[in-house]
Amino acid sequence: MAAASARAGLTPVVASMTVEQRDAFLRGTRIAILGSLYDTGAPTAIPVWFDWDGESATVFTSATSEKIRRLKADPRACLTVAEPVGAREAWVTIEGEATIEESGGIELARQLAARYYTPERVREVMPSWEAMASRWVVIRIRPTRIRSVAPGG
Repeated sequence: MAAASARAGLTPVVASMTVEQRDAFLRGTRIAILGSLYDTGAPTAIPVWFDWDGESATVFTSATSEKIRRLKADPRACLTVAEPVGAREAWVTIEGEATIEESGGIELARQLAARYYTPERVREVMPSWEAMASRWVVIRIRPTRIRSVAPGG
C-alpha cells in the first residue's frame, strides 16, 4: 500500500510516538547518530552513546575532540536514534542547538559505561577514563524540534 501511495505521489501517513513512547524509547540502550556541521557547511554524522532526561540529550567526549570543535563553530546538531534492522521501524530525531558543559563529563561517562558495557569491560576501561577525568565534557542538545515514528507507525 505504501509503495502504491508513493507511486501515486501520495505520502504515506505514519504515526508519531507519544511523549511517553518517545521518552521510553530514548531511555533504552541504543546507539545514536550525532549530526553536526564542518566549517564548510558539510554535514557529518558519527555514532555515540547518549542519555535522555526527558528534556535534553547528553553525550560525553574529550574536550579536544573534533565534535567539540565543530559544535563550538556551529552549535546546530541533531541526534537520531533508530531500531536496528529486523525490528519494527521506530526512530526519534532530536534537532536543536548543542551547548558544551565543562563539568559532568566523567560522571556521564561512568553512567553510560555501566549501561553500554559489560561489568568486565567497565572494569577494564574506567581506570584510563578516570585518569583523564578532567578532559571529559558534556554535549547537551536541547530540542527545538523532535520528530519520530512509532513502532508499526
